[in-house]
Amino acid sequence: MTDIPELTARDFARAIPARVRRRLAEGIFESGDDVAALRRFVGLTQAQFAQAMGISVHTLRNWEQGRRTPEGPAIALLRVAARHPRILRENLSSAA
Repeated sequence: MTDIPELTARDFARAIPARVRRRLAEGIFESGDDVAALRRFVGLTQAQFAQAMGISVHTLRNWEQGRRTPEGPAIALLRVAARHPRILRENLSSAA
C-alpha cells in the first residue's frame, strides 16, 4: 500500500477547482485572477512564470491586474500550462 502524503497549506493555496482548470484549459480566461490562479497552480513566481512563457514580467502583471488580456499565442501557452503545468516548469529549467 502506498502512503498518501497529507496536503499542506501550500498545496491548498496552489489549488484551483477542477471546473476552473477545465475552463482555463479551454483558453477561457475571465479575469486577471484566472491568470494569477494558474501561475500559483503551476507553482512559479511572477518572474519565473514570465520567463517560462517568454513574456515580460510587466506583461504578466498587466494580465493579472486586469489591465490587459492575453491574446493569440499567449492563450495557447496558457492553455498548455493549465493542461500540463510540469511542461512550463521544465521550460523554465531548460531556459536557465
